[in-house]
Amino acid sequence: MINFYYNEETFTLLIPELEPFLKGYELDFLIDLGIVLLAGFIIGTERESKGKPAGISTHTLVIGGSMIFTFLSSQIDPTSTSRIAAQIVSGIGFLGAGVILKGEVTGRTKSEVHASSYKVVNLTTAASLWFSGAIGMAIGFNYHFLALVSVGFVVLVSHLPKIKKIEATNDD
Repeated sequence: MINFYYNEETFTLLIPELEPFLKGYELDFLIDLGIVLLAGFIIGTERESKGKPAGISTHTLVIGGSMIFTFLSSQIDPTSTSRIAAQIVSGIGFLGAGVILKGEVTGRTKSEVHASSYKVVNLTTAASLWFSGAIGMAIGFNYHFLALVSVGFVVLVSHLPKIKKIEATNDD
């Protein structure tokens, strides 16, 4: 049986059996995960509503992974967090490149892909994944306001009118 104790000095609920595993950052981490889930859901829902290949799960995992790497980096070596940050940026760039390449070949035969010059697709999806990584890093470094404003920015940018669509409408 687990006994629960309330420590009035730190305002926490203590479970003595778990104490060897607790390091003091657990509440911050859980708050960060909640913000990650909210941010990933908002951005992913917007992308899914437009039929894009990266939706709620992908954006939530990118934001969450970036947050965890950043959070761990700041916990393990607070004086040198930039190394991890640089690796997150390049790693997500690689993920975005895969989204772009996948979009170019989906639904086409091998000879069609090699014989023609299809336009590059999924650039905005790749950029949203990259930007989501930055949001995750902001959360991991406890810049929660910056992260939440950035989520709003992503949604706003995705609803900006496209110039080519405006020109096509005016030509009619």
